[in-house]
Amino acid sequence: MNKAGCVHITQDGVTQTWDVPLHLLFKHLDNFLTQLHSIREASCVILQFNQVDQTVLSGVNGRMWTDVVQGVYEDFLSHVTVLSECKCDPTDPDDQSPRLHLDQFQDQMLDLDRRLGSVLSKAFENCCDFLSASKLVEMFKCVLDRPLIQDQLRPQLIRLVELVLMELDQIEVLFYCQRDKPETFSRFTPTAAAGLCWTQQLKRRTENTLENYRKVEYLCMGSAKSQLVQQRAQQILDFLQDFRDQLRTDWSCQLDSDCAFILQQPLIQQKQRGMLGVKCSHKLEAVLRELRYVSRERDVELLPHTARLFTIREDVTQSSLSLGHMVSCYNQVISGALQVELPLIQDQQQDLYRALSELQRNTWSCEGVQHLVEQRRESLLIFHSTVSKARNNMDAMTHIIQGWAELHLLQRSGDSLLEGGATGESYRQIREEGQQLLKLTQVNRSLYGAEDSFESWIRYLDHIDDKSCSGALLALILQLEETGSVFDPSVRDGLSDLLKNIISDIYTAASLPPRISVSRQGNYQVCLQQSPELSVLEQEVMHRLLQVREEAERLREGLNRYSFLWQSDRLVVLQEFLTYSRRLGPEELDAAEAPPTLKDFQREIESLHRLSREVADLDDIIVLHSWLQVDLRPFRDSLLSIIYDWTHMYTNYLLDSVSNSLQQVTQHADGDEESSSSSSFPLTETIILLEAAGVQLPEHLSAQLQC
Repeated sequence: MNKAGCVHITQDGVTQTWDVPLHLLFKHLDNFLTQLHSIREASCVILQFNQVDQTVLSGVNGRMWTDVVQGVYEDFLSHVTVLSECKCDPTDPDDQSPRLHLDQFQDQMLDLDRRLGSVLSKAFENCCDFLSASKLVEMFKCVLDRPLIQDQLRPQLIRLVELVLMELDQIEVLFYCQRDKPETFSRFTPTAAAGLCWTQQLKRRTENTLENYRKVEYLCMGSAKSQLVQQRAQQILDFLQDFRDQLRTDWSCQLDSDCAFILQQPLIQQKQRGMLGVKCSHKLEAVLRELRYVSRERDVELLPHTARLFTIREDVTQSSLSLGHMVSCYNQVISGALQVELPLIQDQQQDLYRALSELQRNTWSCEGVQHLVEQRRESLLIFHSTVSKARNNMDAMTHIIQGWAELHLLQRSGDSLLEGGATGESYRQIREEGQQLLKLTQVNRSLYGAEDSFESWIRYLDHIDDKSCSGALLALILQLEETGSVFDPSVRDGLSDLLKNIISDIYTAASLPPRISVSRQGNYQVCLQQSPELSVLEQEVMHRLLQVREEAERLREGLNRYSFLWQSDRLVVLQEFLTYSRRLGPEELDAAEAPPTLKDFQREIESLHRLSREVADLDDIIVLHSWLQVDLRPFRDSLLSIIYDWTHMYTNYLLDSVSNSLQQVTQHADGDEESSSSSSFPLTETIILLEAAGVQLPEHLSAQLQC
């Protein structure tokens, strides 16, 4: 039988031709194949629409569009359920009911195509960049090849090319705007390394854009600009690569020059007042940091000096750390030495200085630097430890002597003095601590390697003895209350009453013993009160009380320079700062509003930190006129707490700003543009300012940053 359906039969040499109607011969087969084709099409539709489930659209109307898509999916499931419940046999070519059900199902799917296409068209129109559009394509790629949906989305799909070109243009503009501003991408890393990292990010962004475009390119074949995408992307990749090559070349040359400079420098140098320092320590640290970054860059050429320092960078790093510790210990010994201590450590210090001078004659290019540094380090640390122990003993002795001024050598009960009691306990404490002083002086004599007959040791003991003789007779406490700084007891009435009571107690004590003479009237108290000498002494005491009271008041008034800290209302000051970025003077009634910047916050926080350091450096105890001790510690601690509250006020505001910024970033990532708005301050700069102020981000904010 030939293709035309003719059958040729030869019998007894005679050929006969029969015409066979093929449409009748294969009718059942054709019907069967048609049924299978319809079933196959329905199965493909089901597989496509099954992937629409769980899709979520973002944007201003994202929730509404998502509800529409979910409605389409629910209707699809309903249609599939109806189709699956058909009782007919879809493989029976003689039964036409399956074909009718399948045709009805396809018509229903066309209606769903129109509804879904309408939603996707609006979603594509809302896409402002190629990244969001490509994500939308990725979510619905299962249905985008359906003809009806493709026809509805054709204008939007062609617009994908324009979005790709816009993204590439943004990359190019960003590159040309920032390439000559290294400070924008080298805050914490060397400029060249940061530049390579930055351009690598731009390169990856370009490649990702191109890769995403290739995934949707088949949808954009109708655009005349489709061929420009590959050309523009390659152009950007080429000038990025050229910039990176030039950056590596310049970095290689500059780094070699820096390494040559470091290799020629001595290990340590002489500084002012006999101090020592690591030569070019900041430059050395910067070069070593760059070498660490170079080790991660395979394409940076290591020129001779760079290669030399690169091979010994670990030893140089360890030696520079050891040298930094050594000079710090040496400088502590020299800068903290008392005048009477210098003769005791002079010989050891000179021997050590001569040993360290050898380090000044060696450079980083010399052999055996690490071994030489470790040799000198051991002897220096022993010297530092010895002197530190002796000074700690001196501090302990000073503390003991200052504590004597706080002892109660007189105890009152009513109108008279008592014997024993606190007085006896104080005497015992003084005797015990006196023995402790002697022991500590002997320990220091051993540490300094001095003999009892050394003139330098005798002067050292005299210095301690002078401290013992300078103890105060009476003590006051300066503390900060709501009304301001006050003395306890009061320097005006309290101190005067105390001295008068002590004098009165002395006179009263004279009335206790019986009068021996029978010819004289009255007790010994009357005689003492009538004594001209004692009267003069009493007047002298009260005169000196007046002098020390005036001195104490001057001390308190001097400390009142900090009064604005406890007198000002913090909430009012903060509101004024947020409005005008500073505190207004009383005459500034019509000042223009100027909201603060991060620099204004930094100014206020740094000012408070300076105040905190200044207050922390106040003396614990001040002795006035050699007999009145003023304890400033309660005042200082209260004031430091107030300063902390002021600082906390500013940093808390910035923390709230960081929290709001992170919340906005999260909302933007989720597509909730209704809640998105620009933050008051740049997020990165705000975090850096908080870290510089010693504020750690709460765990929940740190977790958001890591995400």
